Amino acid sequence: MNTHILVAYATKHGSTRQVAEAVAEALRAAGDDIDVLAAAEVRAVDAYDAVVLGGALYTGRWHRDAVGFLKRHRHALGAKPLAVFAMGPKSLEAADVASSRAQLDSALARFPDLAPVAVAIFGGVLDPAQHRFPFNHLPPSDARDWAAIRAWGDDVGARCSNAVDAAPV
Repeated sequence: MNTHILVAYATKHGSTRQVAEAVAEALRAAGDDIDVLAAAEVRAVDAYDAVVLGGALYTGRWHRDAVGFLKRHRHALGAKPLAVFAMGPKSLEAADVASSRAQLDSALARFPDLAPVAVAIFGGVLDPAQHRFPFNHLPPSDARDWAAIRAWGDDVGARCSNAVDAAPV
């Protein structure tokens, strides 16, 4: 059975969308039926068997469109597999990843009725040309690990399929 999965993303400069598309590719490779949409554009999640939600972290907070998505759809999401990722650390150093994970955990704590089947932190992107002072004076960086992102997509696909198969009919 093909699992119908929504991959929703919240991004300001586009790098989270790129990661969402890479996760979607991994899910499609497993035979799942995938839609990729901006989180702010999603009106309902009822048609999906599972949902993956990604959002960028900015100055200690998860993107407002990701939080808004959880607020709008929290009841429907409580009845289906949900996986979550955040983009943010400028490096994959343990301290940077832990700090970003704490920021994401803080955002998710506002939704104690949701229990994601998978949660991940991926490295972020900083393109100084897309930012204002003082961020436009920082060196450019791209800490995304594409192999890890695709591997997480594979794992999420298996977890969502297993959860959907195990759900009572």
